[in-house]
Amino acid sequence: MSLPRSKGILFVISGPSGVGKTSIIRAVLERVEHLVFSVSCTTRPQRPGEVDGIDYFFVSTEKFQQMISENAFLEWAVVHDNYYGTPASFVLENLEKGLDVILDIDVQGALRVKASYPGAKFVFIAPPSFETLRERLRRRGTESDERIARRLENAKRELKHIPEFEYLLINEDLETSISNLISIIHAERLKFERLKDLEIVRNLYGGDHDG
Repeated sequence: MSLPRSKGILFVISGPSGVGKTSIIRAVLERVEHLVFSVSCTTRPQRPGEVDGIDYFFVSTEKFQQMISENAFLEWAVVHDNYYGTPASFVLENLEKGLDVILDIDVQGALRVKASYPGAKFVFIAPPSFETLRERLRRRGTESDERIARRLENAKRELKHIPEFEYLLINEDLETSISNLISIIHAERLKFERLKDLEIVRNLYGGDHDG
């Protein structure tokens, strides 16, 4: 039996570019119910195979700046010379519906969400080694050596923020990382603090608990 839904949980997934966040999240979304993905806005060029509105909302710099002026973002940042932002309305509306929302954002953006939305859960995905990350970026074949070098320099800075996250997944094996993220989501959903006010739970222990 599944429990009734209380307010949803915001899961913030972050880590260096090329670490495998997208692959992990896509698989988790296919396997976990009541979980939705918050599509970010970006001004970066659309890559081959990406779909507007599914991978990102691809917008112009002018449009993005207009959205900033309208306070339309939960968070936004400039990363690798491009704007990235999380539309606030989608996130907040789905949390109120009782759906859990998953964000895939850079470390800079994650720390901004942490400062403004303390109820969120923060998961850092790291590579098993720096050399593994370098090889994964090269295998993508979407960027020049110069841009890869910049991403690796950014990764060094991002990895220093690991202690500021609640959970750490080292993505050595994709299937293990998927299973671990699913376990985190289920564990957070089952915390008594989240369930104690539901009528079905209150009926089990009389509605009051003084230890």
